Amino acid sequence: MQALKTNFFRLIIAIVLLLPMGAAAQTLASSVNTYSPYSMYGMGELSTPGNAIQRSMGGVGVAMFSTNMTNIMNPAAYGFTPRQSFLFNFGIEVGHYRNKQTKYGATNSEVETAYNSINIHDVAFQMPLAKGLGLGFSLSPYSNVGYSMYNDDLTPGIAGNVGRVRYQYYGDGDVTDVKLGVGWSPFSRLSIGAALVYYWGNISRSYNAMVSNVITGSGEFSSTVGTDTYDVSKIKAQFGIMFNPILSAERVLTFAATYDLGGAIEPDMKKYVYVDNLLTSVVREQNEKSLPLRLPHQVAAGFFYQDSKVRFGVDYVYQNWGSQNTDYMESGGKGVHVAYTDTHTIKAGFEIIPRFTDVGNYLNRMSYRVGARYGDYYQTFGGSKVKQYAITAGIGLPVQLFGRSSVDIGFEYGHRDPANDTIMVNDVKVGMVKQNYFKMSIGLTLFNDRWFYRYKYE
Repeated sequence: MQALKTNFFRLIIAIVLLLPMGAAAQTLASSVNTYSPYSMYGMGELSTPGNAIQRSMGGVGVAMFSTNMTNIMNPAAYGFTPRQSFLFNFGIEVGHYRNKQTKYGATNSEVETAYNSINIHDVAFQMPLAKGLGLGFSLSPYSNVGYSMYNDDLTPGIAGNVGRVRYQYYGDGDVTDVKLGVGWSPFSRLSIGAALVYYWGNISRSYNAMVSNVITGSGEFSSTVGTDTYDVSKIKAQFGIMFNPILSAERVLTFAATYDLGGAIEPDMKKYVYVDNLLTSVVREQNEKSLPLRLPHQVAAGFFYQDSKVRFGVDYVYQNWGSQNTDYMESGGKGVHVAYTDTHTIKAGFEIIPRFTDVGNYLNRMSYRVGARYGDYYQTFGGSKVKQYAITAGIGLPVQLFGRSSVDIGFEYGHRDPANDTIMVNDVKVGMVKQNYFKMSIGLTLFNDRWFYRYKYE
């Protein structure tokens, strides 16, 4: 009974802390989420899963479990949650994006843009319910949308009769996933888990066709603005398993896998088209429908080795976006033929702790991490695939002597490289965007077992 009361008390504390943080995460992510032309279609740019520790190790985590971190990637890890412990993680990510594109016309030119972003990346807790039974909760971004760009139509026939026509494209929004799962370890070498994942959010995309010189007296319009808004609300399930063929006080080797159910997400889409002339603005088109978008089935597998000094692991992730979704043309303005494609991603990460018990040298008690990731972007543009890779590094700063609370700082440099330098859009040659980005994540483990001890005094 006492253990039940203690766990209930911990759960209440977690909920009280998570509610304002979750609201802040949604607000912050909506305002300054990402600035990337790759977020212009579909669900936008998919976020890298995992906490600051996992992200600084290339994003590995399917087979990772530890007494000093939550694992939001595999619910089976909840079954290995130590008794008399409570883990709470909070993470923030800042990013810098640089985009480069060749503009083709009378004279070719290189255009570069740079943007900064900030997001609350993850809020999570993990706690034991009983021996071999654990509970986990997480709130993290699934995808982000953020872009603003323009294109001038300099076709001689149009420019001579009407004037310069400028097409502007802009969008923002995000989709957040909330995960609640349980893990059960029937014996020390095995754990299985299941989680419900709720996706919610909204995305807004707009285009504006503006004419610089309106021909007065014609009754025509100075601008046409189209706005599409997508409201997302979907629940799906995730299943996971972990097995330890090597399990001792000195070292642990874990093999693990997860399976995520796919299915129709079908966001509610509201479409408005506004037409402005010299005197007034009117709504010329308004309709509501569901976008036939489906989430992919995902299979992930990996291994993770850890001892007192080193930890390393490898993950493989497959998502069948291509077989779940058909090709579609983005509406409004000059569109790009966007198709979904199946993705394959390899992740690898390594960590070393020189000597965790070294009281006299703090540097020896720190964690040093590196990693890498390589895979496919989940969309093709005009038939061109996009490869993406990233290298990562990070450090872990313990905040207690022999404790499990820590501050974790991670760095990521990534690149997106289209297979083709150019594509054809409406019989016009368009240069593909090459993107480099740099991200820094900061994660906090706020609680551990010692915070919840009840001391007796004589």
